[in-house]
Amino acid sequence: MTKKGRVFSGARPTGRQHLGNYLGAMRNYVALQDDYDCIYCVVDVHALTTLETTLELKQNTYDMALDWLAVGIRPEESVVFVQSHVPQVMELHTYLSMVTPLGKLTDLPTFKDKVRENPNNINYGLVGYPVLMAADILLYGTDFVPVGIDQAPHLEFTREVVRSFNYRYGKPVLKEPQMKATSVPKVLGIDGVQKMSKSLNNHIELAATPEETTQRVMQMVTDPARVRRSDPGNPDVCNVFSLHKIFSPQADVDMVNVECRRAGIGCVDCKKLLAKNLNAHLESFRARRTDLDKNPAYIWDVLDDGARRANVLAEGTMVNVRSAIGLP
Repeated sequence: MTKKGRVFSGARPTGRQHLGNYLGAMRNYVALQDDYDCIYCVVDVHALTTLETTLELKQNTYDMALDWLAVGIRPEESVVFVQSHVPQVMELHTYLSMVTPLGKLTDLPTFKDKVRENPNNINYGLVGYPVLMAADILLYGTDFVPVGIDQAPHLEFTREVVRSFNYRYGKPVLKEPQMKATSVPKVLGIDGVQKMSKSLNNHIELAATPEETTQRVMQMVTDPARVRRSDPGNPDVCNVFSLHKIFSPQADVDMVNVECRRAGIGCVDCKKLLAKNLNAHLESFRARRTDLDKNPAYIWDVLDDGARRANVLAEGTMVNVRSAIGLP
């Protein structure tokens, strides 16, 4: 089958993945493989901009790769690797930084967000984060980058870097990647207020046991206006219902939508039903993950092979980049 082009996406190694990661990226990663040549990167160098310790970095990298493979990423088709295992990305990052205005970097939404999150750690790497991101994308001749609409400015920055580089050195060496808009649902945590996040401890891990998953679901905040079991609820403002619409059979969704509004079902029973359906949805993933985890060497072999294949693509780009710049 002829593929439609090359896709690149990367994610910081945060360890075991949760529902927010799954709905926001992982299931899309799997679907893209059918139509595109996919490159998926664990961006460990990016993680260094905010990490205070790297003691868990290797384990987090392993766990992320394990979850990616368990969810259905096919390493025989897709290139799966670790960012730091392809050193050419740091070289390209340096060259791209020479054509990037500092003011542009400090105006990007990403930088402003990171400053708010890490006011005591505004390091050089944090400022240059978008340039390294651009190097990630451009190093492999990427055609498409799957991003949500809110991330469009960051991809446009990469496109501007391409134009600046090609103009500076007089050759169309780097390719302008196109945005492949994806529908990324905002997945709230079990608090029902903030985005699901491990750092906020409001997440539900994909690899949790059924018992642990049920416990977390039972902690979920529902319609705040529904105080008593006899009070009618409003599923439209209930985070539990939003997950029902994703993980439950349509018959259950329809039932909850009707019965909650007339107090025919209570929040406890509604959450128990969600936990049952969520565990059923994740059963095959968990079984595959457990099986893969019995052979850690296989996971590292996949990442090593991915790095080898990524290196070939990267060096092909860098040969042209060095030539365009005029480096000896």
